[in-house]
Amino acid sequence: MNNIDHNRRKWLGISVAALGLSLLPQSVLAALTTPHPRILRFDNLHTGETLKAEFFDGHRYNKSELARLNYLFRDFRQNKVKAIDPKLFDQIYLLQMLMGINKPVQLVSGYRSLATNNMLRHASGGVAKHSYHTRGQAMDFHIDGVQLIYIRKAALKMRAGGVGFYPKSHFIHIDTGPVRTW
Repeated sequence: MNNIDHNRRKWLGISVAALGLSLLPQSVLAALTTPHPRILRFDNLHTGETLKAEFFDGHRYNKSELARLNYLFRDFRQNKVKAIDPKLFDQIYLLQMLMGINKPVQLVSGYRSLATNNMLRHASGGVAKHSYHTRGQAMDFHIDGVQLIYIRKAALKMRAGGVGFYPKSHFIHIDTGPVRTW
């Protein structure tokens, strides 16, 4: 019985992923399936650091570039680095492709240690106890010159994970967890 449930879940997941891919515009779908480098530019708003990284070379993830991204996404308060889920970089790359933009992403928050997450939870009511930030699976960001509502619409269209909308704080949250929105 467990094997049947597992197989059913597996096929359901594959079906949902195929449906999600079929809803993407052809240009974005082609970009995903055609081997070519994926490059991202980030500005870390807390540290002032900037980075341009070719995190995918067209065939595989570039480990040294992922390490540079991991460092940029570090918990600057505790100076702790964690491996960030490469799917998160794929998401932000796809988001930019979907929107037809290639501007630096303004990183508000990447990885958070448990200590930092708990400190932020006590200071603000909008921080989740079991945040995907603590797993290296989330980021908060905005893109200069692009209205948050348009970023949110594109992120929702992708159906690639969680999407949070924080217009008063001027950022969007995306993560590689289950598809959900707030």
